[in-house]
Order: sequence, then structure tokens, then C-alpha cells
Amino acid sequence: MPPITKPKLAVWKFSSCDGCQLALLDCEDELLAVADAVEIAYFLEATRAEISGPYDISIVEGSITTEDEAHRIQRIRASSKILIAIGACATAGGIQGLKNNREVRELVDKVYAHPEFISSLATSTPVADHVQVDFELRGCPIDKYQLLEALNALLNGRRPNVPTHSQCMACKMAGHVCVTVAHGTACLGPVTQAGCGAICPEFSRGCYGCFGPADAPNTRSLSARFEALGLKGEDISRLFRMFCSAAPAFDGEARNHE
Repeated sequence: MPPITKPKLAVWKFSSCDGCQLALLDCEDELLAVADAVEIAYFLEATRAEISGPYDISIVEGSITTEDEAHRIQRIRASSKILIAIGACATAGGIQGLKNNREVRELVDKVYAHPEFISSLATSTPVADHVQVDFELRGCPIDKYQLLEALNALLNGRRPNVPTHSQCMACKMAGHVCVTVAHGTACLGPVTQAGCGAICPEFSRGCYGCFGPADAPNTRSLSARFEALGLKGEDISRLFRMFCSAAPAFDGEARNHE
């Protein structure tokens, strides 16, 4: 009887902080089950071992911000049966996307002592702008239980079950008081996809939009509410230009106030 071969799992890093990759290591008790179900072929945060492809599942963290990354993601896509983009950087350009509306050379000259050594694309873009992505997990960072659900589902040939409703619904289910209604706090919850457990409203802070736009977000209506709270155009634009500033829905609304 031939030996049973496990699916090959590879985890790749692009322009990012590594926080979403660490969500896999944060699975703790569940990590043993993951390691037993797959062969970890490439994951620099966890092991030096490298096993060549093709890979059954590739998990990609980070945005495409350099020319080298633009070429590398093509090679990874070509050697992967399933590709999952994880985190705000990989799904919406991340914090790096803030440079998309600025002159990059000007920023580089101000930040680096030797800007001549810096090579960067003019924009920071999601993985899906460059290759076909089979599934996306939102968040900054992602929720580890959503990651486990995605791996379980894709390894067993089904669609992952993750929420697509807004953070407002998550707040209601958790019994949190609405910070906008109760305190006049600006909050992106109505237009942001659920997934974090509504952490910020739980502590009387407005949602920062870490999980990106929910389905069909009414950003114009929310901006009107912000204006009623006394926020000016620049303030509203900054709210939408945070973790997922390159997401079309957030980027478009930010431009409306610039």
C-alpha cells in the first residue's frame, strides 16, 4: 500500500509586518492538528525547511509593493493549486497603500538616508490585482479561527464560512452600546466587514475599518453622519485612509472629501 501523502502548504511573505502569518502560530492547540493534516513545505516564520512545489495551498501575506514582488507572486500562483490572500495588506494594499496618492520619490527622499538604494513601485496593491486569488481573509491582523476554518474548508473541498456582514451586526450580537449613537464617536463599523469580534467598540472606541469594506457599503450615508457630528472633509478622508485605504469603496469615499 503506497504511503498517504499530505497536502503541501506554503506560507509566503510580501510587504507586511508578519502579523497575519503569526496568526497561524497563535493557533496553539489547533496548530498540532494543522501540522498533522498538511505538510508545511515553506514557512520561514516556523521552519528553515524548504520543500519544492507544486503546492496544494499557498497562503500569501502582504501587498505587492516592489517590482520583484510583482514577479514573485506570478511564480507562486503558477505553482499553487489554491491561493489564499490573508490580511489587510494582501487584500487591500494595507497601510502601505497610503503612498498610492502621493509622490513616492518625495516620500523616499524624506524617510531614507540613502534613497538611491530604495526600489519601490508607485503603488501598493492587493494580491488580487496581480493574480487570481481563490479566497481572501480580511483583517489587521486576521482572525485565527477564520484561518482555521478556511484551511479546513479548502482541504475538504467546500467554501469557507466566514462573515460578510458589517461590524454593526457583530456589536449587536455582543451587546455593545453603539459608540456613535451614545457618544458621538466616529465609527466605520456600519461599512466594515465583521471578523474581529468588535473589539474597538467594546472599549468605547470607533471601528478603524481593519477588516475592509463589508458587502455593498453605504459610505456616502456614513460620511453624512460624520459631517453631522462636526467632522470636516480632511477628517473624514483620514478615517477611510487607514488599514484598507486602497480598497475601492474606502478609497473612493476618501477622494470625495479631499
